[in-house]
Amino acid sequence: MTASAQTVVGLAAASEGGSSPLFPHWEELVFGLIMFAILFAVVAKKVVPNIEKAYEERHAAIEGGIAQAENAQAEAEAAKAQYEAQLADARAEAAKIREDARAEGASIVAEMRQQAQDEAARITESAHKQIDAERQQASVSLRGEVGRMSTDLAGRIVGHELSDSASRQSIIDRFLAELESGQVQPEKVGASSTPTQGTLDVDGQGS
Repeated sequence: MTASAQTVVGLAAASEGGSSPLFPHWEELVFGLIMFAILFAVVAKKVVPNIEKAYEERHAAIEGGIAQAENAQAEAEAAKAQYEAQLADARAEAAKIREDARAEGASIVAEMRQQAQDEAARITESAHKQIDAERQQASVSLRGEVGRMSTDLAGRIVGHELSDSASRQSIIDRFLAELESGQVQPEKVGASSTPTQGTLDVDGQGS
């Protein structure tokens, strides 16, 4: 016998007994309604609040996580902005240091150049002073030597030694004047003990 046949037989037997499986007795219906009401009350009082509490906690956790994520993002952006500002300040400070170093280097170079110029000028001036002093010393020495030679020459010309200081000085002055004017050739001085042309005037008179 198939299942469909058994179902038909069962429905027929139930119909003959006065009860249908599709329509239970009213006692069973009332009992079922009472049990459903009790179950609904228990669920509404115990289960639903727990579910709502869990939902609220979950919702709060999600909202808190979102808020924390937003705060973390805001802090990260603030830290990034601060880092960029510090980096910009560091770059500006480095540029300022380089510029100051460049300016200081240029100032040092200019100062050293000025010191070198001052030192060169000082050395040049000192050399000029030394040359002038040596020239004056040589002039004094040469003047004394020429004076001695002119005195000896004048003594040879007049035939006696000139002991008078005034006469000697007059002879020296006239000899130097003639030497400077080119009338007397220095290389010919002392070439002979007697003059070949004229005589040197002593005390302003010629012989």
